[in-house]
Amino acid sequence: MLDPRSLGVYVLTSSGYVPGRGHLEVGLAAIEGGATAIQLRAPAFGDGDLLPIATELANRCREAHVLFLVNDRVDLAIAAGADGAHVGHDDEPGVARERLGPGRVLGVSVLTLAQARAAEAAGADYLGVTVWATTTKPEAVPVDLDGLRAIVRSTPLPVVGIGGIHIDNVHEVLAAGAVGVAVVSAVGAAPDPVAATARFAELVRSFDPSERPDRP
Repeated sequence: MLDPRSLGVYVLTSSGYVPGRGHLEVGLAAIEGGATAIQLRAPAFGDGDLLPIATELANRCREAHVLFLVNDRVDLAIAAGADGAHVGHDDEPGVARERLGPGRVLGVSVLTLAQARAAEAAGADYLGVTVWATTTKPEAVPVDLDGLRAIVRSTPLPVVGIGGIHIDNVHEVLAAGAVGVAVVSAVGAAPDPVAATARFAELVRSFDPSERPDRP
């Protein structure tokens, strides 16, 4: 069973924000800074280009006891030895679960209560919910804090908030019921990505869980 604590500080890799800092460099900095989960998200790269990066990150995350996931590409996640994959609600999560098997983690992005229930039925281990609009993924539809609370209350699965999250609103997202916060540019574009990750880790650790709403 997935330990919700492994989702506390969830860094999605990025490239292009800082010259010379690619997916591998961001992932390694996040590990050093205390991330508990890392997702390799590189839609512009082909599987052949990504496999060495994914394999290296899988190995380094395993050594550091950090959860490692690959965005969308289930076959790549398996080939690289990742802990699992993260897919969209319209990307056939049931098929992803079948391909991953019971031993790997499946995360699913959802927007509505119906999608959350469908993801749960398909075998998701956790859900990702876009809280606020973000330039990192403009097509993502934000649900705001009220929508996050509603989804949290609709499912027993752990929920991670993503989208528009920075150090000043981490506790708001956690207070709405998320077990963790997922960030992209807040780490990937930071002057010091190790220090940025460490700050998020400190904020997550300092949150009082009694402030969360009742779980179902």
